[in-house]
Amino acid sequence: MSVSGTFDTTVKSPMGDQSGKLTIEDNGDGTFKGQMSGGLGSMDIDNGTVDGNTVKWSMNMTVPMPMTLDCEATVDGDAITGTVNAGAFGAMPLSGVRV
Repeated sequence: MSVSGTFDTTVKSPMGDQSGKLTIEDNGDGTFKGQMSGGLGSMDIDNGTVDGNTVKWSMNMTVPMPMTLDCEATVDGDAITGTVNAGAFGAMPLSGVRV
């Protein structure tokens, strides 16, 4: 199954659970593009890579403070699980399901 799709996600952050929609568009060449949108706004995916069913990417968050988020997740069927690394705030679990 392709890693492409839209996933309803939850990130367990220090500010509480953050719900959002993660869109992954596999380019077919080991890269992907997409976006994460939620209550704190939208962020474009930068440097998206695909290796089998593992995806890695970064996002530049501006709200509530500027920060680069480094992310890694595994797509297993219609489920996605992984981590969002937020610098000094550490790694936060990410989970979701394809919609």
